[in-house]
Amino acid sequence: MICRLTDTDFESILNIVNDAAEAYKGKIPPDRWKAPYMAAKELKEEIRSGVQFYGCKENNNLIAVMGIQVIDDDVTLIRHAYVLTSRQQEGLGEKLINHLLTLAKTPEIYVGTWKAAWWAVKFYHKQGFQLVSTQEKNRLLKKYWNIPERQVETSVVLELKRQPQ
Repeated sequence: MICRLTDTDFESILNIVNDAAEAYKGKIPPDRWKAPYMAAKELKEEIRSGVQFYGCKENNNLIAVMGIQVIDDDVTLIRHAYVLTSRQQEGLGEKLINHLLTLAKTPEIYVGTWKAAWWAVKFYHKQGFQLVSTQEKNRLLKKYWNIPERQVETSVVLELKRQPQ
């Protein structure tokens, strides 16, 4: 079941993010890796900045999360897409992104991920997203994300353009 997550799901969201982010260890630049991957303070800041989390629950247990952040009338960001390691490859990410895409009413939808996370890039391509140029990636990451310059250098942005709804 897909549902909007609430404050009561906070610890479960954090657990899923940090469990699934283990896939980055040894793949992303070592200077960008840390454990835990996301601290509680960072997650609180993401929520405070407007990221709304949705999740897949099974037997009332959260097994996958994905965030959506509406920036303005033209731009929506897909943020923090993670599935418990033990539940990956079951189509949960696809169900979540399809749900979030029905919520997104803007003509431009962007997602950022690590350049080295080839599996994530492949997933977003499968959903119809296309990589933007390096110049556009740099502009978008600096405009819509609050990340260090080193992360800008080692990330990619994918876009999905649609007719305004």
